[in-house]
Parts: sequence; C-alpha cells; structure tokens
Amino acid sequence: MIEAHNIIQTVQGRIVLNGLSCSFQKGRMYGIIGPNGVGKSTLLQLLSGVDQPKQGEVLLAGQNIASYPRKQLAKKMAVLEQSGLPPVGFSVREVVGMGRFPFQNWLGGEEQDSESIIDRALTAMGLKELEHRKMDQLSGGERQRVALAKLMAQEPSIILLDEPTTYLDIGFQVQLLDTVRAWQRERELTVIAVLHDLNLASLYCDELVVLHQGKVAAAGNPHHVLTASLIEQVYETTTAVIAHPVTGVPQIMLQPNGNNFAFSMGLKELK
Repeated sequence: MIEAHNIIQTVQGRIVLNGLSCSFQKGRMYGIIGPNGVGKSTLLQLLSGVDQPKQGEVLLAGQNIASYPRKQLAKKMAVLEQSGLPPVGFSVREVVGMGRFPFQNWLGGEEQDSESIIDRALTAMGLKELEHRKMDQLSGGERQRVALAKLMAQEPSIILLDEPTTYLDIGFQVQLLDTVRAWQRERELTVIAVLHDLNLASLYCDELVVLHQGKVAAAGNPHHVLTASLIEQVYETTTAVIAHPVTGVPQIMLQPNGNNFAFSMGLKELK
C-alpha cells in the first residue's frame, strides 16, 4: 500500500496541495483526474519519492518513502514521466535495458537473465523489430512504447504513469492502456496514472481520485465519482453522463454552452 497523509506542497510559492490525503491498494488501477493546475503531476512526484512535501508524509508499506535507498525503491516502483527518456543516441534495446539498473551489482552484472527479461518487454510492446534503432529515429508514439517497455523490464510492483497517452493517437492510446491493464492484472500491480481523458480513465481504472482546490474532491469507482454534478463543480462545465454501450461504465458527453455559442456566432456576424 502507498499512502499520502495531510500533504501540503507548493509550486513556485503557490500552494497546490493543501491537506491532501489518499491511499492506493495493491492490485488496483487508479486514475488521478482533475483540471489543469490542480497538482496531479505534483502528487505523482511526491508518491514517487522524487520530491518531498512541505508538510505531511508519503508512506510505502508503512515506511516513509524518503527513507528508502534509491535502488531498493526502484525495485518496488517505476515511473513513466511525460518526458523522461534518455538522450537520443541510445538504441531502443539499450533504453529498455536501463530498466534493469536496480538489479545490477557494482560491476554492472546481475544474477537474473536480464537479456530474456528485456526481450519479453520488447515483444510485449511490439518493439522487437526496432530494438537496434536509435531513439531519434522514432516517432513520439514509438518513444512512449519504449518508455513503457523500460518499465516492464524493471519488474516493479507499483507503476506511476504521468499522462501516458500523450503524443498517441486514439488507436495507440487504447493499445497502450490495454497493455498496461493486462500487465497490471497478470502481476497484481498497483498502477497510479494521471489522466486527462475522463472517458479513458473510466474505461480502464478500478478507482478514480479527483483533485480540486488542493484536496481530494471525490474518490471511488467510476460510477461513484463521474457524476454530472461533480464534473460541473470541478471542471465548471455542463455535461451529460451516459453508460458505455459495451462495458456499462460512465462516459462523459460534452454539452456546448449556449451563451458562449451565441457569443461566437455574434463575432462571425461582425466579420
């Protein structure tokens, strides 16, 4: 379990998280959602141990995350950041192999067969044919798949994903999240993902955590969280919430604001 207790955190002198508390259980997939600027990525940085809160604490298995040695923490947790891949001169295989860093001894070797682990990660992400290609020869979507393969090679029990569908078209968004979800279920991983797309969050996550005004505005399964009233309160927009025709989970339908629409039409008439 990973827990955040009474977190206060500032960004450039502004309080972003103000008394926030939440917890994440083993074997569940969580989506952190909320408008821009509410501290979603800030919370993820705190959960990863990269940053420390001004007040409060983050606990991993009951122990303050700041007390874990770097390699010990990396054996338990892997992070997919918005822009965290190494320089472009490396090959795909070399980058994926970097996920084995926590298991290497001081000579750079390890007891496990790291090459077969790397091969499995490359195959799972459809990258085997690209393994010798340099990173600067890849598209944005391919680079994102390499980043996820690196996480797979790390074999963590907790995965933190910061906007993992960035740069991906619809097809690859579904493919990536299908892969993460299948991996999460197979290994009973804890996955915590910052997601902007509420419909994707509802489709793939067991539970959602909504951030608003520095605190958790709501937390629970998508049926409990994604209501029209809460979305209007948090996002300040009117929506209709319907059931997905296949899965039954809530899906958000946007409704144009009549006043704004009339205003835009008025501007057209002035041209």
